[in-house]
Amino acid sequence: MCTSPSARASGLLLSRPSGEVWRMSEAREATRALAVPVTADDHSQGPADAPLVLVEYADYECPDSRRAWPIVKALERRFGPRLRFVFRHFPLKQVHEQAQHAAEVAEAAAAQRKFWEMHDRLFERQFALDDVYLIEYAGELGLDAARVERELARHTYQERVRADFLGGLKSGVKGTPTFFVNGTRFRGPWDEELLAQALERTIG
Repeated sequence: MCTSPSARASGLLLSRPSGEVWRMSEAREATRALAVPVTADDHSQGPADAPLVLVEYADYECPDSRRAWPIVKALERRFGPRLRFVFRHFPLKQVHEQAQHAAEVAEAAAAQRKFWEMHDRLFERQFALDDVYLIEYAGELGLDAARVERELARHTYQERVRADFLGGLKSGVKGTPTFFVNGTRFRGPWDEELLAQALERTIG
């Protein structure tokens, strides 16, 4: 899991895909509920009335967020219309200097109805997230690249990204990726089977 220096200093326990568990400063952090409910303004895939809702806070420059990306896709295939997936930004700017602009370009793409296309492209090409590449991706996806470039320069979507980040902090998010299953923080290694089991348990 990717964390900021301040989170690492706090001693918060987080889980890695390998199953290794770090010491937690407070047990309540692991069971914290989602503080900001899912709304129509969220970036989501799947039916709005799906019985299962998986919320992820992630950072486009975080290697672990990238490793979680195909796992989420596998879960979407597995659960089909029973699952609604919600993505929220949590750029760790202290350690990932390109994460903020990557999140903003995703929002710029959303304004042109291509959030998910850009979302996938950013993880596919995580090795190249400089602004010049972000503009290039916009063009490749058929967006108005000149508009995207202006919006990045003006930080048009900075507050939208910040709102996600602050909501994550309220929910106890300290690093990425962090998942919530039907409003409850997921504990444990984030592999497909364990996430699937957690989702199934919420509906018996």
